[in-house]
Amino acid sequence: MVAHRQHFWPRLRHQRTLHAGATVIYQIQDRLHEGRAVNVPASLVAATVSTWLAELGAQSPLVEDLARAIVSADWQTAHTIGEHLAIDITVAA
Repeated sequence: MVAHRQHFWPRLRHQRTLHAGATVIYQIQDRLHEGRAVNVPASLVAATVSTWLAELGAQSPLVEDLARAIVSADWQTAHTIGEHLAIDITVAA
């Protein structure tokens, strides 16, 4: 799974560049709840992950850091934060 991500992140950066000006939709998968996934624009990533954490009685400043990493196409940081928040994030097909 990790090897797949190593190849995925550079491709993600390239896709972001190709779609400049278009709204990029991201798929967020909750690794704590099997089958739970949503497609959202970058502007709703923080709200979505915060809602999921709140359901568990938790909150984290990492959620805002995740959103900033996505907007700035810093995929290494987004991946690392996602690991801590138990989510996977990809560009929706």
